[in-house]
Amino acid sequence: MARLEEKWLRKLVRNCFLQYGYDNDSLPLKEQEWKQLCAKILAKKTSDDGDMDLYEIVHDVIYDYITK
Repeated sequence: MARLEEKWLRKLVRNCFLQYGYDNDSLPLKEQEWKQLCAKILAKKTSDDGDMDLYEIVHDVIYDYITK
């Protein structure tokens, strides 16, 4: 994944966590978890759900992460 694409995707993930009530200091992610979430988002984007909006995909993946 390109560095700029990764930074942008992390920003989307961070903003999604903020919408779910987390703040920048309480984000529950370690580096490996960031990479896993980004990989899940990109995989879902290129799978059968490819017609879904990226923001919807991010919210779906983050919601699944939070509720597990």
